[in-house]
Amino acid sequence: MTAPVRMSTATVINQLFVSSRPVSWINTAYPFAAAYLLTTREIDLTFIVGTLFFLVPYNLAMYGINDVFDYESDLRNPRKGGAHGAVLDTRMHSITLWTAGLLCAPFLIYLVWAGSPASWLVLAASMFFVVFYSAPPLRLKERPFADSVTSSIHFFSPAVYALVLTGATWTWQLTVIIAAFGLWGVASHAFGAVQDVMADREADIASIATARGARWTVRFALACYAGAGILMLATSWPGPLAALVALPYLAAVWPYRDITDATAHSATRGWGRFLWINQFAGFIVTLLLIWYWMLTA
Repeated sequence: MTAPVRMSTATVINQLFVSSRPVSWINTAYPFAAAYLLTTREIDLTFIVGTLFFLVPYNLAMYGINDVFDYESDLRNPRKGGAHGAVLDTRMHSITLWTAGLLCAPFLIYLVWAGSPASWLVLAASMFFVVFYSAPPLRLKERPFADSVTSSIHFFSPAVYALVLTGATWTWQLTVIIAAFGLWGVASHAFGAVQDVMADREADIASIATARGARWTVRFALACYAGAGILMLATSWPGPLAALVALPYLAAVWPYRDITDATAHSATRGWGRFLWINQFAGFIVTLLLIWYWMLTA
């Protein structure tokens, strides 16, 4: 019997790095950091620990677990192996799960120590959805509509956690902002699922796109992006300007409104633009947050 080939440390690190989707790290760290700073107006140890946690360990857990349990589908998916995620060598599966758990543990211990029972509940819920989005027995990513909602929770829960952790006062306008953020997350997941329709069906994986079809799902994503923009119009100044951030997303998704299941793979081009639009949107939102900071100082 041939002995299994051992993986080098460099290969393991590279696989873990790619699996954590570094291009998306900012999408979870930023909401926590922004919400924390706007509430406390200071940088302290908890801010640093929380931001670092949602920057790397959280993403390795979220995407690494996904790559382990989506292995069969990823093998059939030509877009995997880069910014869209790794096709993890089977020898990496246990390594990824253990590394994600051990990397998250010290951060979670500190955040529990620094928080309150209310913040513990939010953090526990956030990690619950990180794990069971992909992992059995729940595997929420295979439950149409629940998959998009759960994916959205991954991105707005760090902000909610920061607000609860810092004891922020919840107003109806703050709730509207979180709702708009949630719709953005639902839309982004739904559109992302479109490009994987054929690969997911071949692997017998259900999703909002496999259940409803590519065309319906794209139009659903458009409606959610538009809804997010409309909600921001109800916030206090300069919040309504954030409604404009929805426009580039609508522009990127609109060309695929008549897509079919057979041509769904072409949506990958739109998804590639989405990754860059996130950077632009983050820049605009940052400017608006600085403006808000100055107005409320």
